Amino acid sequence: CIFKKKNYSCFVGFSSTFTGERRPKEDHIFEALGNTDELSSAIGLAREFCLDKGHAFTHQLDKIQCILQDVGSNIATPRSSARESHRKRTKFSPQPITELETWIDHFTEELPPLTNFILPSGGKSSAALHLARTVCRRAERSVAPIVRSGETDPDVAKFLNRLSDYLFTVARYAAMKEGKEEKIYTRPE
Repeated sequence: CIFKKKNYSCFVGFSSTFTGERRPKEDHIFEALGNTDELSSAIGLAREFCLDKGHAFTHQLDKIQCILQDVGSNIATPRSSARESHRKRTKFSPQPITELETWIDHFTEELPPLTNFILPSGGKSSAALHLARTVCRRAERSVAPIVRSGETDPDVAKFLNRLSDYLFTVARYAAMKEGKEEKIYTRPE
């Protein structure tokens, strides 16, 4: 390797988990980590649009981004190679799941009921939240195999599942608060 810097490895194609275990970069763990990182970035972008419009729920998006760091820590600590101290340090609490459900219920009460499928739309805030929702669903799918194999806490997958519902709900809420119309699905003729 020509470029050498402290803490960097020149062993191309592999990366390390929190436990120090070397795995190929295409390992399910790194796929899930990349998707949750992308999710946090998508939420960050949506948050900026929401801040510009003065939405009161942006503090929730801040908290979610911090929780996603905890999600990443749990994913990066495969149970098969983790010592008890690693597991204890990166344990994922189910409490954020309950909090998401409370937030979903709160916003749902203020929204008109859905009678049709809607398309991602409703202004920049809403559309960005819908995009974050789709990234969240991908992150959830990428976490599923490592949960199934016992390498990651099942509450991580539950959190991502509820988070996609939350993002859908606040996308609708943002559109409503901004007075933007949500596009309704109609079958093309």
